[in-house]
Amino acid sequence: MSVFDLSPTGLAFLFGCMLVGGLMLQGGLTLFHSLRGAVHAGNAQSREIQRLELEIETARLRLKSIEQERAGWNGVRKFVVAKKTPECADTYSFHLAPHDGRPIPAFKPGQYLTFPLLLPGQAKPIVRCYSLSDCARPTHYRVTIKRCPPPPKTDHPPGKGSSFFCDNIKEGDILDVKAPAGHFFLDLQKDKPVVLISGGVGITPMIAMSHALIEAKSNREVWFFFGSRGSEDHMLRAETLALADKYPNLKLQICYSRPGKNDVAGRDFQHEGRVTVELMKRLLPSQNYDFFLCGPGSFMESITDDLRTWGVPDAAVYFEAFGPASVKKAAKPEMKASFTTVPFASGPSVKFAKSGQSAQWSPAHPTVLDLAEACGVRIEAGCRAGNCGACLVAIKSGEVEYLSEHGADVEAGSCLACICKPKGALVLDA
Repeated sequence: MSVFDLSPTGLAFLFGCMLVGGLMLQGGLTLFHSLRGAVHAGNAQSREIQRLELEIETARLRLKSIEQERAGWNGVRKFVVAKKTPECADTYSFHLAPHDGRPIPAFKPGQYLTFPLLLPGQAKPIVRCYSLSDCARPTHYRVTIKRCPPPPKTDHPPGKGSSFFCDNIKEGDILDVKAPAGHFFLDLQKDKPVVLISGGVGITPMIAMSHALIEAKSNREVWFFFGSRGSEDHMLRAETLALADKYPNLKLQICYSRPGKNDVAGRDFQHEGRVTVELMKRLLPSQNYDFFLCGPGSFMESITDDLRTWGVPDAAVYFEAFGPASVKKAAKPEMKASFTTVPFASGPSVKFAKSGQSAQWSPAHPTVLDLAEACGVRIEAGCRAGNCGACLVAIKSGEVEYLSEHGADVEAGSCLACICKPKGALVLDA
């Protein structure tokens, strides 16, 4: 029988073939749609698996961070000097690993470590704070320390703590270390563009901040200004120059005030001269940034004054202050008169109960610590900027007023003698 047979039997056969073919076509379409749906479902399932894996990894990192935070310690903890690396003249980096091998807590980029140091020939330890110069690593901390030169035109020796580190501390030595601390740090959760400004050894917290942004895969806009005399004084130089390659949104601006004969503009540095706000005005599209500063006291004082003149609000300026020169700048503007020397004492009385000494406070001795030292009363002191907490002393009666913000926590009923003055009659347990 031919398919062209138009008899009733042929028509029936043709119709049957068409019906079977239609059913096969329909089945094929159904199978096609099913397969396509399965593929889409598979892709969706794959995406869901990837999402869950990402959430699990995020949770793992958070748990690790919590565990590291819990690994913190009170008081001091023993650390071994795993590596000592020369960086430039009179400057070394120290890699500090926990002596007990247990985890170490993470820290915020910009914070510091505090060291009680027992120097040869001294009965009591001195306290020194040094900024962490790398982002959080699971195995060690790093601090970079430059020998502090003596004040110009004086017979004073170089800095005791920094000289001790540079001359005496060697690999394998064990140090007492307090946990990372400080309120000067870069918040990695924010996305506001930042300007990092440093001079000399002040580069250390800025390096830590930059590495932390790189590790976090941040896209935040960063301007990095650094000043030194030349490449011979540029600590962590190779590390600094590599930052721009690792972080495309970081704009490196190195200023050498006295470039060496082998220093090449455009390769080793971008600007001849000092770091100034005038330079920032020429380069930055606006002043709508958070500004972070660290460096010598005179450097920070000049920069902060000029930023204020430029219209940058004080709330957008953050700085690390170690030493009395920086504390003066940290004081509120209306309190600058407190640092004017006067020939007589006319302020409230301050009594040192343990020592049996008392005196009238005056702006000639701007802080309680200054007054104590003038009276021969010993109060431990480290950073003299309210950061390390070494000068914490109990108040038996009275109140104090702080001349600047402090990084160290203050227990109730106590004060940080290095940055406060009496509000009235004051009795201290010293």
